[in-house]
Amino acid sequence: MRGEKNTAETVKRRPYGLHAAVIAALCAACIISLFFLIPLIMKKASRIPASAELDNLWKNADYNAVYDLSSRILADNPFQNRALTYRGYAAFFLALSQPEPQEAHIYIDTAVNSLRLALMQATKRTKPQIEYMLGKTYFQKNLLSAYHYYADSAVRYLTEALASGYTAKDIYEYLGLCYADLNMTEESIAAFTEALAFSDSDTLLLAIARQYCKNGQTEAAKPYLYRIKNTGTDEILVLTCARLLGDIYFSEGNIEAAQAEYEAVLKKNPNDADSYYGLGLIYEKEGDMIRARAAWRKALKAQVNHAGALNKMDAKK
Repeated sequence: MRGEKNTAETVKRRPYGLHAAVIAALCAACIISLFFLIPLIMKKASRIPASAELDNLWKNADYNAVYDLSSRILADNPFQNRALTYRGYAAFFLALSQPEPQEAHIYIDTAVNSLRLALMQATKRTKPQIEYMLGKTYFQKNLLSAYHYYADSAVRYLTEALASGYTAKDIYEYLGLCYADLNMTEESIAAFTEALAFSDSDTLLLAIARQYCKNGQTEAAKPYLYRIKNTGTDEILVLTCARLLGDIYFSEGNIEAAQAEYEAVLKKNPNDADSYYGLGLIYEKEGDMIRARAAWRKALKAQVNHAGALNKMDAKK
């Protein structure tokens, strides 16, 4: 009977051993699952605060921090669109603040690459703004280049932004400057004229006047030059307008008015090479070559590589 009792107890205990084994197996499975799932959960959760942090850093204009955080996000996910967009924007503004062109080049190239990748995945809502920023980035890249190789790319993306319905106060002014670099004078004038609806700064007015002069439309240029000369507060722009007026008057045969403008400029800035050159042309026209050559020598003293004065001096040897 004692043996039967032991047997019965043994039989009763077997289910508990089986349950323990099952529970142990389940626990092991849970531990293994958590080992793989926790990093995924943490990674997914970390993206939410990272995006929120990017937004906050951008609102505070902390471009260095935006650039660093977006770069860290992209190290794990190279095609994360939000991070690409933020890094492109931050790199653009960091390029503008660089004192050395070489450093600015690095940031501009990063901005171009990031924004082009972001544009490939852009939504209908974000696409126009990315196009606009990419156009401005190519404009800066064009400024940093020895030759105007990137003005056409800037025009492409800025016009695409406009076609997508994006409007910004400076978009037409950027277009006008790019068209000017491409020697597309009429398109430049048209873009600058559109820009007047958003701004009538002296810089913009001077840009329009220069394009009209380049296109041979000096009468159209004069009102803009008069306005800056009479009401402008930036002395450099005022003197530039006076010198351009001198060039216009000379081309029209109004020698007296041209000479007055050149002399007025030199009174304020005795080192203005273009005005000395203009005076030399006036003296040459009047047949006074001694005074003409003296004026061109002064032009070369102020600017050793002044093309017009060099040509005149070489031709008169």
